[in-house]
Amino acid sequence: MDLETRILRQRLLDAQQLPEILLLKESTTSTNDDVRELAQKNVATALVCSQIQTQGRGQHQREWISPKGNIYLSTLVNTQTTLDGRLALEIALNILQMPALSELKLQVKWPNDLYSLQGKWGGILVEPLSPHQAIVGVGMNLVTPMQLPTDQAVTSLSDLGLLQADRTELIAQLYLAIQNAKDWFDHGCYNLDQRFNHYAAFMHQAIRFEHHQGHTTGSFEGINSEGAVMVHDQEGLKHFYQGRMRLIQHEDGSAL
Repeated sequence: MDLETRILRQRLLDAQQLPEILLLKESTTSTNDDVRELAQKNVATALVCSQIQTQGRGQHQREWISPKGNIYLSTLVNTQTTLDGRLALEIALNILQMPALSELKLQVKWPNDLYSLQGKWGGILVEPLSPHQAIVGVGMNLVTPMQLPTDQAVTSLSDLGLLQADRTELIAQLYLAIQNAKDWFDHGCYNLDQRFNHYAAFMHQAIRFEHHQGHTTGSFEGINSEGAVMVHDQEGLKHFYQGRMRLIQHEDGSAL
C-alpha cells in the first residue's frame, strides 16, 4: 500500500467513513466503470480515484477530457429514498461546502456542473444501478486542461484561488461530501430550492433550455422544491425535470 493510500485510508477511518474497497490508480478507462465492476461483485461501498482517465465521460455520454493533474473519482451510494434527480443537486451543494473550497466563489449549473463566473471547473455523473444504488462520479479540475471543449468556458480551482491544494485531503473531503449529500437526500432534501438557488449559475438571466419537445427561451428562475428548472417565458412560468441549459449571449460573448 503506497503512502497516499495509507494517508487517505486513515483520514476516512478517522471520519468513520472508510469504504470496503479503496483504490488510487495511476490510469484507468473510467472510474465509474471500475466501480460498476466492483458493484457487480457485490461490493457495498467503494472509492476509486485515478490520475488519468482514457475514456472519461460526462452527461449523455459526452467525452470528459481527463488529463493528469486533476481529480477523477467514483463511489457507490446506497440510499433509503428512491433515486431521483435531486441527488446530483445535493452532491453539488455539499461539494461547495467542503472546507478546502469554502472561501472560493463557486456556483452550480443545473443539473450537474460545478461552476463559477469564469466557467466550469468540475462535473458530476450519477449512474443508477437500482432504485436505491448509484455510481457517483466526480471530475474536478485542479489545473485548467490544455485541451478545452469548444461549447463552454472551462476553468480550474487553481485559477479560482485554490493555490496550495492537498490532493489527498481533497479526495477525502470529496468522498465525505458525497456521503453527506446522501444523508440530505434520504432526509427529504430540506429547503433544496433555497439552498440551490443561492449558488445557482445564470439566475435571472436569459437562457435557452433544450428539452425533449424542442427548446424554451426565457429567464432562469432557479429550481423548485422538487429540483425542476423554472423558466419564465412569454407564456409564463414553466417547469422542466430534464434537459440542458445554455446562457444566451451577445455576439461579443457577453451575457444578455
